Amino acid sequence: MRDYEFKEIEKKWQERWSKDNIFKTENQVEGKENYYVLSMLPYPSGKLHVGHARNYTIGDVISRYKRMKGYNVLQPMGWDSFGLPAENAAIQNGTHPAIWTKSNIENMRRQLKLMGFSYDWEREIASYTPEYYKWNQWLFKRMYEKGLIYKKKSLVNWCPDCQTVLANEQVEDGMCWRHSKTHVIQKELEQWFFKITNYADELLEGHEEIKDGWPEKVLTMQKNWIGKSFGTELILKVVETGEDLPIFTTRIDTIYGVSYAVVAPEHPIVEKILKVNPSIKDKVTEMKNTDIIERGAEGREKNGIDSGWHIENPVNKEIVPLWIADYVLMNYGTGAVMGVPAHDERDFVFAGKYNLPVKQVITSKKADEKVELPFIEEGVMINSGEFNGLSSKDALVKIAEYVEEKGYGKRTYKYRLKDWGISRQRYWGTPIPALYCEKCGEVLEKDENLPVLLPNDIEFSGNGNPLETSNEFKEATCPCCGGKARRDTDTMDTFVDSSWYFLRYCDPKNINLPFSKEIVDKWTPVDQYIGGVEHAVMHLLYARFFYKVLRDLGLLSSNEPFKRLLTQGMVLGPSYYSEKENKYLLPKDVVIKGDKAYSQSGEELQVKVEKMSKSKNNGVDPEEMLDKYGADTTRLFIMFAAPPEKELEWNENGLAGAYRFLTRVWRLVFENSELVKNANNEIDYNKLSKEDKALLIKLNQTIKKVTDAIENNYHFNTAIAANMELINEVQTYVSSSMNSEQAAKILGYTLKKIIIMLSPFVPHFCDEIWEELGEKGYLFNEKWPEYDEKMLSSDETTIAVQVNGKVRGSFEIVKDSEQALVEKTALELPNVAKHLEGMNVVKVIVIPNRIVNIVVKPQ
Repeated sequence: MRDYEFKEIEKKWQERWSKDNIFKTENQVEGKENYYVLSMLPYPSGKLHVGHARNYTIGDVISRYKRMKGYNVLQPMGWDSFGLPAENAAIQNGTHPAIWTKSNIENMRRQLKLMGFSYDWEREIASYTPEYYKWNQWLFKRMYEKGLIYKKKSLVNWCPDCQTVLANEQVEDGMCWRHSKTHVIQKELEQWFFKITNYADELLEGHEEIKDGWPEKVLTMQKNWIGKSFGTELILKVVETGEDLPIFTTRIDTIYGVSYAVVAPEHPIVEKILKVNPSIKDKVTEMKNTDIIERGAEGREKNGIDSGWHIENPVNKEIVPLWIADYVLMNYGTGAVMGVPAHDERDFVFAGKYNLPVKQVITSKKADEKVELPFIEEGVMINSGEFNGLSSKDALVKIAEYVEEKGYGKRTYKYRLKDWGISRQRYWGTPIPALYCEKCGEVLEKDENLPVLLPNDIEFSGNGNPLETSNEFKEATCPCCGGKARRDTDTMDTFVDSSWYFLRYCDPKNINLPFSKEIVDKWTPVDQYIGGVEHAVMHLLYARFFYKVLRDLGLLSSNEPFKRLLTQGMVLGPSYYSEKENKYLLPKDVVIKGDKAYSQSGEELQVKVEKMSKSKNNGVDPEEMLDKYGADTTRLFIMFAAPPEKELEWNENGLAGAYRFLTRVWRLVFENSELVKNANNEIDYNKLSKEDKALLIKLNQTIKKVTDAIENNYHFNTAIAANMELINEVQTYVSSSMNSEQAAKILGYTLKKIIIMLSPFVPHFCDEIWEELGEKGYLFNEKWPEYDEKMLSSDETTIAVQVNGKVRGSFEIVKDSEQALVEKTALELPNVAKHLEGMNVVKVIVIPNRIVNIVVKPQ
């Protein structure tokens, strides 16, 4: 028997698959329904990490399974290859981003092939190529023509390290998402925006269509990010100037409790205030420069200053002071709010800090209950004029109606979601196809001149916008008048690239359009999308927005891009922290003794299981695992160690266990392969022994369990465990029942079904065994096994026989046999008869299909 040489086997089958191009996908196959499986495309950092390996293994198992279930499956791969890391590499190493990116792609493609993933590489795309980003520019033009793009001066999130603008979603706890120690500041710049807010309601309503296929957590995150709230826009009057100051509130029932109003330091009225009250300018500047995310953080101390101006409450005509405070933000509502300290926790703290009045206008529904302020529950109105005595819930409606009737304001919706700023002051991205002509103004490049290419005469200094250094790029001809023009030197946010890439996979060689509507409609929406939950309010929201825009442009037909979304859990690994060295040690520098870990010098280390990261030195190089155990073992461990949506703890003992299982199956097959190959496939079901029947029943139960586990929420670990159980049964069968040609047939039949069911998980291994068992072709093209309902359980049952409650024997009998036959069989069992000697049978109790209890007493 030859050994399981995984390196040789995996190389052999990868070469065969490639030579025969078995993963090529046609856009339509007669008699087959299309099924689109997609894992989020990676950034080509240069090396796969275990998170990649997990994501893509999940996708590949689903893809192979669906193929075997009779679908025409599309599983493509590409590269989200614009972005700052390539540009930073250019700055640090003097290598052009294109060279760095291409080299990284080549290495990662090689690694993906080593894993045995069934991608149709003829559909590969890379967003850094002109063939791709041409269509970003083309789509920009179509959206501009439809009024979905505009340019304006705006306060933006600015990363001093990146020297570029960040979208709100790219700011995490006040820090740049790429530089976790860099505070994001506010800066006013001319920016291009996509009108994602035009689709805010539809993005919310679309959740109804996808709710059965998406994790509830992701839908909730999107809902909160869009932040739709119903309230009242109220017009306050500035006493000193008579101008209107609109505010938005969801609590108009508290309007009689207003004791001050507040505006954001960026509010336009502040500039007017500073002209007459310059003494507060330094304080206002300090508030403006405070990180905007930090300003909105709960629990942070709020800072403000009295503007010296006042506003009039239109409802009760009271005059109250107007403050400027850092906790009010221009990016939500109107940038102005009313202060009601008696009924809002934030306002109550602010009023206490600055000694502002507190006026209660809602009290408890229980007359004798003492109320502590701030009182934020529902209650009864007091100190509210004609609305006294109403419940606060009723007052919310009545006062809003009163405000509208008097012309003081209107009921309306506001959204937390803001338009998507896409301008980036970087080189390595899609050039924005806009020009500025003295005669024609702002114009867009002609379609026939696309793509606007990135120039090569660039200085990568790390400071400012690199495209500003290229005269070759900046100096252009106006497409309208032919005169001199200047190109826009910003590039698009890289999230534009990933907002529609899955559509280009459907038609990647199209040179006339981004994709054919006819072809895209055959594949979309994507049946199964796989990626991390961290993309909930960036990529997944942007992709849904883009998809709806493309539908409205007539480029596709459906409403939502992804039917089902699977968000895989993080991969965890042990980290080893040395207090002496104040750093995390690499696993190779750690000595494990029992359940404790030590440094080479003998220091006991702090051990935690946490998310793999470079900073914790607890990452694992998948290629090292491939070299040590092989792709199939790695794939099997990934799929068996945890359900896909749960965290996976990387454990080399688990890898070793997966390898042992494969070698056990290998031995089982090769020790019996000649016997199996020489037996014909026709099983005589009329001549089954008890052992034959038991194994075939277990096989059918396993087929059902494995199929159900994959179909219902992708419980791959359950599917693998069921196959492991069946292998145990097969080994028992081989050791006790291999005494006939019938047994050889049953063994061969069972082994082949197991190999088919294991093949999505361990494809090289299974193709090798398939060939060893005398079969031809690839398992990728085999039909998934179906179970026989009649063979899911035996028609016999085991009956236990008790005498006065003690088990004295058992027997097999056809289920639901007549009671007289059951009693007779029980009484005739030799050991039972022995215990009935000298006894009178008082009664016989039969529990159908389970127990016979014989009650006796001495004669």
